[in-house]
Amino acid sequence: MVLFLIEMIAVYIVLFLVVMFFIITNIPVFGRLPKDLRLEKIHQLPNYKDGALQNQSITPMQPEGVSFLKVLNAFLFEKHPNKAPDKALPFIAPNLNGKPKSDAPEIIWFGHSSYLIKVEGLRILVDPIFSKTPSPFSFIGSKAFLGTDVVKAEEFKNIDILIITHDHYDHLDYNSILKIALQVKTIVTSLGVGEHLEKWGIKADKINELRWNESLTLFNSLVLTAVPARHFTGRKFKRNQTLWSAFVLSTAKYKLFLGGDSGYDTHFAKIGEEFGPFDLALLECGQYNAYWPYIHMFPEETVQAAIDLKAKVLMPVHWGKFSLAMHPWNEPIKRVVLAAAAKQLPLVTPKLGETIIITEYLPTENWWLEE
Repeated sequence: MVLFLIEMIAVYIVLFLVVMFFIITNIPVFGRLPKDLRLEKIHQLPNYKDGALQNQSITPMQPEGVSFLKVLNAFLFEKHPNKAPDKALPFIAPNLNGKPKSDAPEIIWFGHSSYLIKVEGLRILVDPIFSKTPSPFSFIGSKAFLGTDVVKAEEFKNIDILIITHDHYDHLDYNSILKIALQVKTIVTSLGVGEHLEKWGIKADKINELRWNESLTLFNSLVLTAVPARHFTGRKFKRNQTLWSAFVLSTAKYKLFLGGDSGYDTHFAKIGEEFGPFDLALLECGQYNAYWPYIHMFPEETVQAAIDLKAKVLMPVHWGKFSLAMHPWNEPIKRVVLAAAAKQLPLVTPKLGETIIITEYLPTENWWLEE
């Protein structure tokens, strides 16, 4: 009898855990996998193979001989000094909702890969994350650095275009999207990401999902083209069910490269040949490590990617807000500055919230060295 009771209790515990797992993994923040027509479109993509979307080059998550457990152990248990600044980062209060001061594009960076572009009278917001952590739950993951929480998501009113490069938590932030998207006029993202947005209550007619090398003309004058990147996607356990992209932003006078996340590969040179030169390339230069060398760029590769793209100026992003790797918080920008100088590539390094103006105001102050 006692043994029977123990077995029944064990069964109930397992059932309880299974039910709780199902409930937790189906809360809205995790989004939803593509289905129906959207899924059919994904299955028709030339880079869909073996049940998942593929990069143009073979792209393992870790190099040969490095297990996921080894990476996890290094991240959680090895001591990594200076992963976060010990004081608030300098921040310049920006004019979020006002019109641009110049005919040239203006860009305001908020840390990590979030920035606002003002061009042709339009305001374009890219990968906004204004939550305290880039994770499904506020108590899990790296906390935003001091001084990076000055701007709130609810301050963005009537954004013309919201661009989401891919569905990772540090680029598609559930809480920020809920506060911003209802007033957004149109959303442009990678194929499949719209499934998350529709689950969160955003109307389908507001969402534009692009395949690689597919273009969309908006407001009669601005063209957005999705182009390949070398990365991956997934908000739960099944990877690469939605597409990841960079975007080419073209107007009558200017061309910008919005890089999203990508490891280094030959696609940058191909994009440079087809779409370059670019007046500015915004490229990731942080959250890298030798344990995952194919899905994020080292700073020196960031510089080479900008050269491949035929970019006139490089603006390094994907740093300055969260610590998602083991390197010191300001190591990415230190290394990219040295690498750019060695290649004689012009660089712009604004403070958080500072407005840069292409061809007119490109600050290069080394503010991350201030003590």
